[in-house]
Amino acid sequence: MKKVIVAMSGGVDSSISAALLKKQGFFVIGAYMILSDLKESREAKKRAKQVAKLLNIPFLIWDLRKEFKRIIIKGFLKEYQAGKTPNPCVICNKEIKFGLFLKKALSLKSDYIATGHYARIKKNKIVRLYQGKDKEKDQSYFLWQLNQKQLKKVIFPLGGYTKKEVKEIARKLDLPVFDQKESQEICFISKTTEQFLKKNLKLKPGKIIDEGGEEIGEHQGLALYTIGQRKGIRLSGGPYYVLLKDLKNNYLVVTKKEKDLYRKQLIAKNINWVSSIKPKMPIGVKVKIRYRHKSVPATVSFKKGRYLVVFKKPERAVTSGQSVVFYKKQELLGGGIIC
Repeated sequence: MKKVIVAMSGGVDSSISAALLKKQGFFVIGAYMILSDLKESREAKKRAKQVAKLLNIPFLIWDLRKEFKRIIIKGFLKEYQAGKTPNPCVICNKEIKFGLFLKKALSLKSDYIATGHYARIKKNKIVRLYQGKDKEKDQSYFLWQLNQKQLKKVIFPLGGYTKKEVKEIARKLDLPVFDQKESQEICFISKTTEQFLKKNLKLKPGKIIDEGGEEIGEHQGLALYTIGQRKGIRLSGGPYYVLLKDLKNNYLVVTKKEKDLYRKQLIAKNINWVSSIKPKMPIGVKVKIRYRHKSVPATVSFKKGRYLVVFKKPERAVTSGQSVVFYKKQELLGGGIIC
């Protein structure tokens, strides 16, 4: 009997992942990762333990707070301080869920790990990663940094299900998570990102200037703003949009013309090809520049030692620090960090 350790978060997705794998004949163990001291984390741990008991599977608790703080939270703050808008879920998947968690599972002689991600894997000589059946819930965007070694040891039980179907299974099994609220966007932030940044960063106020260089106001610290932002700039006579952040002069540059936010291309770094094979360049793909962003046609090429992504039509608010992810039909080819 193959052994699988399921990353149980106390939510409906990971709970049903464990239930489905047990039904499929795996020896299932649930494991909860303590990542923060938030009240929500304590409640989630309690729910995960309760579900494991109802499913009659062993349950482990792994305290990864120290590693999570060092790798994810400090990295998140460092990126914001540098004027970027990072995506901590992407790094967490690579370093924590499919990094440390996988390592711990393998040390316990587990054959696989499983999570509640809505994504699909096809395993042949090369492991390929695909979007989940539920297009609204598809989470392949967050998995572009995974490699072949990791993916060979991973199962995504929910790839072929919709969220509605998963909730229905939970209801039929009478699990206490079937009507559980969706978790917030960033798991280590209890209120808003702005409050978290104000509490943890040294913010330096500076000038707000328009695209002509005229001073029209004062910002509270560049880390609090992101490209394309309209609300919270606190300027009269708007609406104004954040056009760029001038770190050297500590200026926030804004515009009244939304068309100024559109860009025809971007440069990406830290590229990862999921198959570990770099495709022949240039390559036509569909790209996403944000999780909730609709995928759009683009061409990826490698020129002068860097990756250039050229959109078929200009895209709004291309933001450094975010992920650009490449798809061929439903297959996730890879991605990079926008710089």
